[in-house]
Amino acid sequence: MPAEQPRLTRQSGPAPKPGIVHLGLGAFFRAFGAIYIEDAQRKHGGDWGIVGVSLQSSRTRDQLAPQEFVYTAKELGSGDTSLRQVEIVSDVLAAKEDPEAVLSAMTDPATRIVSLTVTEKGYCHDPSTGRLNPKHPDIEADLKNLNPVSAPGYLVRALARRKAAGEPPFTVLSCDNLPDNGKLVRGVVIGLAALIDPDLAAWIEREGRFPSTMVDRIVPATKPEDIDALASETGRFDEAPVFHEPFRQWVIEDDFVPAFGTGRRPDLGAVGVQLVNDVAPYEHMKLRMLNGTHSAIAYLGYLAGHETVADTVADSVFAPFLKAVWRQEIIPSFKAPPGVDLQVYADELLARFANPAIRHRTWQIAMDGSQKLPQRILGTLKDNLSAGRPSQRLVTVVAAWMHYAGGTDLSGRPIDVRDPMVERLRSISENTQDDAERVAAFLDVRDIFHPDLASALKPSVTRVYQDLKVDGVQGVLRSLG
Repeated sequence: MPAEQPRLTRQSGPAPKPGIVHLGLGAFFRAFGAIYIEDAQRKHGGDWGIVGVSLQSSRTRDQLAPQEFVYTAKELGSGDTSLRQVEIVSDVLAAKEDPEAVLSAMTDPATRIVSLTVTEKGYCHDPSTGRLNPKHPDIEADLKNLNPVSAPGYLVRALARRKAAGEPPFTVLSCDNLPDNGKLVRGVVIGLAALIDPDLAAWIEREGRFPSTMVDRIVPATKPEDIDALASETGRFDEAPVFHEPFRQWVIEDDFVPAFGTGRRPDLGAVGVQLVNDVAPYEHMKLRMLNGTHSAIAYLGYLAGHETVADTVADSVFAPFLKAVWRQEIIPSFKAPPGVDLQVYADELLARFANPAIRHRTWQIAMDGSQKLPQRILGTLKDNLSAGRPSQRLVTVVAAWMHYAGGTDLSGRPIDVRDPMVERLRSISENTQDDAERVAAFLDVRDIFHPDLASALKPSVTRVYQDLKVDGVQGVLRSLG
């Protein structure tokens, strides 16, 4: 920190009294959910301060604590920018240092919501089925110890304490990009609780609430040079700023624990959150149209040599590819939300992707592909196969993921793959003799591919896998028209 620059400090008085504990306080939630919650509190009051929890490291706590847990959110438009100091976070806890402090915060009767952004892998589930993986190392540890390791473990142990104390459960609010994320986390939590205490599982099933949500805002990772530039701009040092696009959309099923009455949630509807009975159409729209093509850009763009999403869509072969995959393969696969024109939404997505101010790296989006592929790509492929619709562009994405996940690009240069299954995926690439055997081995990973889908995809994915090696990404995309 430059000696001449003071740190941020609170400008609006003491930290707000907590009402929410958030597991996984990364950049996305701080640039998205925290801002909505602060807006709602400012407009209609209530004790809705956020206690953030870092499950894996103390880094976020260490960055925010010296500046009273406040931080800057910088909006990056195509030409304009705006700054905001966010002060809704009351505290940040490091779970590995003090699990008891985390459980105490979750058990506090004032805590009415526990939200989470722990990424797909944080749910310790089988991505191909959506069910709890009881053999996951973190789940095995949680079954043996009262101090949890995983996010599901913390949820279950905290809910057990609330039940024992005669307190109502908190609402569990998933903010991760997963289809039916509320149903998924509900199943994982009840599944783990059943292995610990069947009576607890029955209580959670009866009294708990797990609304599904759809979240949408592009938030690139903050780089050291971004921190330096912001300090020069503002004259104050912020070690944990977040950067985001102007667009935001949050859709939530309005199903919170009723025991808290009118205090069950902030007045989110007053600040633009869509509170609905069924979030599924919005989830499909976001996961398939935005996240699905984000993954397509990540793997194809990276293999084509592009660093960011904006760089990728500036390549002349990518915009036609994206427009065609939306129009012909993704939009026909699901029903639009009420009042939404999906073609207009697609046009808006392309404009968002092209925003040069958002330096969203293809490598960042490509992380954890084994967990993302089933939700973002394979569900659409399955529906298209059932309906007899061609899906050659989505097949191309699957083949590109296989190249990437194998650990080398199309020229044979190594890739630093970040994935919970990285060793297994790299082993497939290294221990197969030819392209056909390699593709077959990838498709045989049952944690990702259902056997019926794998069998149907095998001929076309093998062909495109080989074409990418011969013709490169641009050549293959041109051939698709």
